[in-house]
Amino acid sequence: MTLPTTLISVVVPTYNYGRYLHRVLDSILDQWSDDLELIIVDDGSTDDTARIVDGYLPRFASVQYLYQANAGAAAARNHGIRVARGRFILPVDADDELIPGAIAVLRAMVKATPGTDVIIGAHVSVHPDGRERTRLPAPVPDLSAKAKICRYLLQKRISFAPSSILITRELLIKRPYAEQLRSGEDIPVFAYLLVAAQKIMITDQVIARIHKHPDSLRNDRRDEESLALAMTTEVFSTLPAECQPLRRRYQAQRYLSLFRAALRQKERSKALHYYRRALYLSGPQALRWVYLRKAINLFFKD
Repeated sequence: MTLPTTLISVVVPTYNYGRYLHRVLDSILDQWSDDLELIIVDDGSTDDTARIVDGYLPRFASVQYLYQANAGAAAARNHGIRVARGRFILPVDADDELIPGAIAVLRAMVKATPGTDVIIGAHVSVHPDGRERTRLPAPVPDLSAKAKICRYLLQKRISFAPSSILITRELLIKRPYAEQLRSGEDIPVFAYLLVAAQKIMITDQVIARIHKHPDSLRNDRRDEESLALAMTTEVFSTLPAECQPLRRRYQAQRYLSLFRAALRQKERSKALHYYRRALYLSGPQALRWVYLRKAINLFFKD
C-alpha cells in the first residue's frame, strides 16, 4: 500500500510534561489529516508521559513515540527532525497548544506560494494569572544578511516564537538545534533561517497559544553567564562573514538581557556586573537609553 505524502511533521519534545500532554496532543490531533505526521520525543521523562501517549497511539497510524535518555530539548527536537518524513517541520512545545485551524492555514500558504521555506505566524502568550496577549509577527524585509541579523539579534525588530513557525526539514537538517545549549536553543536556528531561507512568509493568523509558567525551560536561569557566552559562539558559528562584525555587540546584548533579569530579581550586584561587562563589550549597545536609564538608577541608588 502506498503511504500518503507527508507535508508537515509536527515534532513535540517533552520532558516530565505529562500534565500538559492531553492539551497539546488534542490540539494537534483534532485537526488531523493524511498529509500529517506527529512525532513525540520523550527526553527521558520519569512521570506518566509514556502512559498518556499510549492512549493515543492505537487511534492514529502516523503518530510516533520516541524515547531517549535525557539530553535536553535541542537533542529531542533533532531526534524528531531526523526521523521525520514531512517536507516541513512544525515544532510544538509540549506545554503549548495549536489553535483550531492552524494547520489548515499553514497548508494553504504552502500550497499557494511554492518555494516557501519558512512561515511565521502570530501567537497568543498565556500568563500564569490568566492574562493573554496576541503577538503578531513583524515583517522580514528584503535586506542584507547583516541588516536582518542586526534587526533580529540587536534591535529586536524581527521575532520568532516556538510552536508558531513552520520550517522546511531541509533547512533544519543543515542547521540542527544546538544540543549543548540547555535553553534558548532555537535562537541560533532562527538566526540561520534569516540568512539561509529563500522565502519567508508571515501571517497574522494565530497559530499557537504559548503558555508561560515558572517551570518552563524558557525561564531557566541556571549557569546564565556561561549560557550567554555559549549562545554567542553558537549563533555566529553558521552566519556568513558579513555578519561576524556584529558578534561583539551581540555578546553585549546577551549581558544586557542578564542585566535586566537581575534587576527584576533585585540582584543588584549581579546587575552591576552584567552591565559593566556589556559596556566593556559594546558602548553603543549598552548606552542605549532603554538600558542606560536603568543603569543610572542602579548606580545612584542608596
